[in-house]
Amino acid sequence: MTIAVEKVLYTAHATAHGGRDGKVASDDGKLDVVVAPPAEMGGNGQGTNPEQLFAAGYAACFQSALQVVARRERVDVSGSTVTAEVGIGPVNGGAGYGLEVALVVSLPGVDNAVAEDLVAKAHQVCPYSNATRGNIKVDLKIA
Repeated sequence: MTIAVEKVLYTAHATAHGGRDGKVASDDGKLDVVVAPPAEMGGNGQGTNPEQLFAAGYAACFQSALQVVARRERVDVSGSTVTAEVGIGPVNGGAGYGLEVALVVSLPGVDNAVAEDLVAKAHQVCPYSNATRGNIKVDLKIA
């Protein structure tokens, strides 16, 4: 099922030069990074890799979704953190590559049942979760 955006509120623009062994920059100059494959994938590991950028975006987005849901539910989630673990590996017998994600959510002082409910609801709100749903494996973990 395709989810259609009702109204675009913001559009990010980034351009890659050189693929996984090059540079990525946003049109506003706020992002300008050298990218390189990690050593585990045959690279020199001297730059940021696309999976790190995806992990950073997903973690920040999910944290914001969690805060929105917590406000609605009147639950204090101050001190919470979200860590996104993005894995990459071969799919279809090595014909291509795929991603998988684990979101590790720490909610200090929040009852485990409440934490699980908040995380499940945040997973419905987060744009990254909506974009990946049904496309890649995403595990939700309470730390």
